[in-house]
This record gives sequence, C-alpha cells and structure tokens, in this order.
Amino acid sequence: MLDSRTNSLPEDDMLKKMLLAIAAMVATMGMAFAQVDVNKADQAALDSVKGIGPAKSKVILEERAKGEFKDWADFQKRVKGIGDKNAAKLSQAGLQVNGKSLDGAAAKPADTAKVAEAKKDPVKK
Repeated sequence: MLDSRTNSLPEDDMLKKMLLAIAAMVATMGMAFAQVDVNKADQAALDSVKGIGPAKSKVILEERAKGEFKDWADFQKRVKGIGDKNAAKLSQAGLQVNGKSLDGAAAKPADTAKVAEAKKDPVKK
C-alpha cells in the first residue's frame, strides 16, 4: 500500500534505511582502522587514535617541530608518558612512526571478510 506522505512503498523506505545503515557501518570500519603516521598527522588525526587526546597530541606536535621521529624508540624517548605498554597500545590502535607499526604490536586489521560481505548484495529478496 502506498504511503500518502512519501508516495512510496514501506518496503522502499526500509530498504533505504538498511542500505544507509550498512554504508555507515562500512565507512566507520574504515575509519576505525586508519593508520596515522606520527610524522605526517595533524592534531585532529592524532586525536583520532585511541589513547591520544588533545594534550598528548600537542606534546607530540611540539616534539615533532624539533625534528621528525626516527623510529619508535626515538618517539618513546621524546614524548613523555609513552612507554613500552602505551606504545604497543597506540600501535595497535593504528599509530605508526615512519610508516611502521611497533615491532611485536600487531596492528588491528579490518575484517576484510565482513567488509566484502557488506559490499555484496546486502538485502536478499
């Protein structure tokens, strides 16, 4: 039956909402696993890494202004509060130094199977 307000079928509205939800989920998954290089990122990008807030990103940018970070050891030495455990957590959250994750800290990869499945026909009739 046609909806007099939208002039469309209720199934069409449900399909649109479902597709919008799937698109939002896929976009969010992509952002959640974005890699952020400490030598290239601006404050907003650094803030997006779980475990880095505005105060820590400010310190990182101030240290980077003195010279780029050579590696994770240099980063940990120059940024107060970044020890081995914190560095591992930041690396797992997507932070990199010169394009490299911390050795021994596996970065969280996007679940490519779920992403591929979501890109296929999400609604089966």
